[in-house]
Amino acid sequence: MEQFEQIRRDRDREGLSIRALAARHGVHRRAVRQALASAVPPEKRAPVGRPAPKLGAYRAVIDGWLLADRDAPRKQRHTAKRIWQRLVDEHGADVAETTVRQYVRARKRAMGWPIGEVFVPQVHAPGMEAEVDWGEAEVVLAGVATTVHLFVMRASFSGAAFCQASLVETQQAFLELHAQAFEWFGGVFATLRFDNLKSAVKKVLKGRRRVESDRFVSLRSHYLFASQFTTPGLEGAHEKGGVENEVGRCRRSHLVPVPEVADLAELNALLLAGCERDLDRRIDGRAVTVREAWAAERGLLLELPAESFDACESAAPRVDAKSLVTIRQNRYSVPVALAGLQVSARVGAREITINHGGREVARHERLHGKYGTSAQLDHYLELLARKPGGFEHSLALAQERDRGEWPDCFDELWRSLTGRYGRSDAARQMVDVVLLCREHGPERVALAVRGALTAGAIDGRAVAVLARRADSVPAIQVPPLTGLQARLAAHERPAPDDLADYDQLHNHEARR
Repeated sequence: MEQFEQIRRDRDREGLSIRALAARHGVHRRAVRQALASAVPPEKRAPVGRPAPKLGAYRAVIDGWLLADRDAPRKQRHTAKRIWQRLVDEHGADVAETTVRQYVRARKRAMGWPIGEVFVPQVHAPGMEAEVDWGEAEVVLAGVATTVHLFVMRASFSGAAFCQASLVETQQAFLELHAQAFEWFGGVFATLRFDNLKSAVKKVLKGRRRVESDRFVSLRSHYLFASQFTTPGLEGAHEKGGVENEVGRCRRSHLVPVPEVADLAELNALLLAGCERDLDRRIDGRAVTVREAWAAERGLLLELPAESFDACESAAPRVDAKSLVTIRQNRYSVPVALAGLQVSARVGAREITINHGGREVARHERLHGKYGTSAQLDHYLELLARKPGGFEHSLALAQERDRGEWPDCFDELWRSLTGRYGRSDAARQMVDVVLLCREHGPERVALAVRGALTAGAIDGRAVAVLARRADSVPAIQVPPLTGLQARLAAHERPAPDDLADYDQLHNHEARR
């Protein structure tokens, strides 16, 4: 701009020619003509076709991921940031995030991806408000493609978010996850904003009035937060856009590509670790990280009650002739000694706890749906000791194998026992082997079984001997090494004046 000004000034004051002006200012005559034609330099054209060499062969990798997204769940497709993270983590790429963003933006436009909506910025006071919502995601759970429900609570001021998965979107899961979220945050927000989900709202009245469910009112009374509900329909979703976006961000950041996990506990551990890592991210337009904003907000939360909210329901089923109790149209095993008796059960969203006589007698992962059965082998061992013929085809054993809790060496021992003693006696000895797990633990018993097989001792009693041997062998106590200098001083000897005597001894030994 200044150079254009000086060229125009020299022409006006001195009347120099275009050639003279170009020579004086060291520019091309074309630039002089541009300066004389306009006081504002023309806009520079953006470079076309820059090679971006560091992106190089990763273009094919990115294209492959974007093409694979056509078959992925709609809400679990790659963002540009997620693609950049995977390139760095999985391929060791040394490429800038902006370079990846530009390439992905161009490819997505070419593929017809939507551009996105525009939103109004909001401001929130620290510690005052959080938003709650459910979402869905696809995972591979124990080898089966499963739709899970994501519960998300997000602090409106700092952006800190808690996310956990549930197999069902029931009121009980809703209440339990609130209690877990408050524990993770370390306090309670003054106000929680919800949409009109059935877990909290029984009926939507005119305006903002709602008829709330008794259990939700009990939760609110326990933690003393206030609740606000959005307008019904799509318009209401924009009233809690922070958590709406957070559900999608958690899904894209932590569940892309679709994770393969053994159980729900592993999935929730993965999500919780992601929530902790997200505290170090910086939200666009903010000068501090989420963790720094959360540090300022956390001290302003309401204190947690002395006791956590109990979201469990109660039941009092009777144990049937198969040592099973029926709870919510599913059946769960208890020890056979309780057959015919009435027990008490605490029904949680994820676990069923069964008690009798003031003590816990069984704990099961809760089944969802109808007519399912959860049986534990330990509950039937006393009965199988008297009826060993029912062991091989028992439901409890089949489920033990399905859960991966039945070692392969047990089957190898069983086959060897059957060949040596016959089916009935082999089953009886296997019951005795499994009973050892109560006393010594499954790992030690499995080790004893492998030891017996290696030694060729095909007998349940040999396994029992090997399992108990670890308890009978005393640990070797090594005395501490103290007073070392004084003990060495007792063996000190003066150095010899010469080595002639040693040489004579050496020569004598050589002659021998």
